[in-house]
Amino acid sequence: MAESGRPILEIGVDGLTDRLRNSLTCVEDKNGLEINKPDFRELDLGSPVSPLRTRQSGPTTSSSSGSSGSVSGRNNGSSSHLGPKKSDSSHSGEVESSPKARGFKPGHARSYSGGAVTSPPLNALPTGNICPSGKILKTGMASKSSKTDVLGSGTGYYGHGSIMRGGAGQKSGGVDATAANSRETMKRGILNNNDPEELKTLGNESYKKGCFVEALSLYDKAIAISPGNAAYHCNRAAALIGLKRLPEAVRECEEAIRLDPSYARAHHRLGSLLLSFGQVEKARVHICFQGHDPDQIELQKLQAVEKHIGKCTDARRVGDWTSTLREANAAIASGADASPQLFACRAEALLKLHQVEDAELGLSTTRKHETSTSSSQSKIFGMVSEAYVFFVQAQIDLAFGRFGNAVSAVDRAGQIDPRNIEVSVFLNNVRLVGRARARGNELFKSERYTEACAAYGEGLRRDSSNSVLYCNRAACWYKLGQWEKSVDDCTRALSFQPNYTKALLRRAASNTKLERWAEAVRDYEVLKKELPYDSEVAESLFHAQVALKKSRGEDVHNMKFGGEVESVSGLEQFRAAISSHCASVVHFNAASTLQCKQISPFLDTLTTKYPSINFLKVDVEESPAVAAAENVRIVPTFKIYKKGCRVKEMICPSQEVLESSVRHYSI
Repeated sequence: MAESGRPILEIGVDGLTDRLRNSLTCVEDKNGLEINKPDFRELDLGSPVSPLRTRQSGPTTSSSSGSSGSVSGRNNGSSSHLGPKKSDSSHSGEVESSPKARGFKPGHARSYSGGAVTSPPLNALPTGNICPSGKILKTGMASKSSKTDVLGSGTGYYGHGSIMRGGAGQKSGGVDATAANSRETMKRGILNNNDPEELKTLGNESYKKGCFVEALSLYDKAIAISPGNAAYHCNRAAALIGLKRLPEAVRECEEAIRLDPSYARAHHRLGSLLLSFGQVEKARVHICFQGHDPDQIELQKLQAVEKHIGKCTDARRVGDWTSTLREANAAIASGADASPQLFACRAEALLKLHQVEDAELGLSTTRKHETSTSSSQSKIFGMVSEAYVFFVQAQIDLAFGRFGNAVSAVDRAGQIDPRNIEVSVFLNNVRLVGRARARGNELFKSERYTEACAAYGEGLRRDSSNSVLYCNRAACWYKLGQWEKSVDDCTRALSFQPNYTKALLRRAASNTKLERWAEAVRDYEVLKKELPYDSEVAESLFHAQVALKKSRGEDVHNMKFGGEVESVSGLEQFRAAISSHCASVVHFNAASTLQCKQISPFLDTLTTKYPSINFLKVDVEESPAVAAAENVRIVPTFKIYKKGCRVKEMICPSQEVLESSVRHYSI
């Protein structure tokens, strides 16, 4: 069928000429996929020997038939598809391989309503295998089958449609396939006939629809048939980019360039990929490929990334970690958004700025960005790129006290870049810090606390921001009764690692020894949020709260730690219970109500988690006087009182709302 939906015979010679010209034009779609590419630079369709400009010598004319559009024959020297053979000088090495359709007997005429069609003479030149000069590559290539070929009506695929032998199933107009099933027939025929060009075409269509997995599969099949075709590898790279498999895409672009060193599209695509990995020097080689104008947008991105990496390098050299962080973020935002090294640099800057948790989270991002194969020899900050990632990993492991992991990581960096002085110095330092910590631990276990302090101090002289060593030394000071020094070391540890649980526990315990109740309560409150079900933390918090109240002269005789919810029945008992200095949470309930039964166990849990709160319950059916005095008409109702005054009321609250309010009024 023609593109307009008419039978192919109605297109005529001019239509076929246009089709041939279009099929031999090199086109790239907006996605950068190679659509079609000639195997020679230009086909002279106006050449005297062109098969589309045949000499009319002794034409044979057939009479018009009454059946509109019937097809009866074709000259045996013609072909259903024009396709050049593979050329070594082709830009991408593409092969446009479409088998020749069978021809008809010489002189056989065909007719259609509206006029006669003349068949070419016997000496007409064949339409396949044409050189740029218009000469025939080989004679005697015409098919000699006597069977008719009907386009669009069979199950076999031969480049541009289905073909049925013998014309069986013909309908008026010579077309039997519908638009609905022709595509599936075409696809099955293509896959069965192993035509790499058509596989590529289907792959392009899948790519445009965003079906990258399907596109990749089709490109793979095309490559399996024709592995030396650079365009197939370049298109495969595009599908891999769509699937975020960037290192593989780099390898495909490199293979395309190996097959065709002058392939501009592959160079530009590889340059863009290398830029995303932050490899600006290598990216420039391909983006500014000699003899081709660079993409201005990519060139601007390259210049921006290059500028920010340069500033980042300068800032890191002088230890300006705030500027280092800013410039690393700017380089990533400018286009190097898949660079493991820049994400590692950001993590290193966060670590130096004492944001340890954020640094570790940031470093985990680098694991999502596998380094491309081209990065093995690239460098960043004077260090081999791959080694730098392990170098930063070692610093973060050391900060978290994972000394064995730190040694392994920096040792790996040393293996990758053995001549780098920064890596060598750090490797030696990590080993010495690890030994100091191990010696301090052994001395602590032997209760030789003074010597243990000295050992941890030796490690701190080599790594002055190691929170684990500060916390370990604080434990020694605590055992020696030097609680002021213990508090100081815990505070230093927390300055580097704010959520360090052990440091908070030791500082709270040391403040308790120093009777600094407000500071102790503050640390225990933080720990209670981190460890909500730790009974020791809850009890320590309660005792610190009691001591704080006593130090302020407040009444604490009604304060209790944990226990059951106290039942209140009389109005006088109720008023006495809610008059305490601590907050009281009263659960107005009815034993017969399902919602009250469901939330009662949760109230028991809250008594342990918030020991400073006084929990009460009133059965409104057994104590109607209390319910009436407090105007309770719906159960379950919760009311919070402080010093006899109601400060909060909740009717049928969720567990989350109830706990949030209890937490707010706990000390």
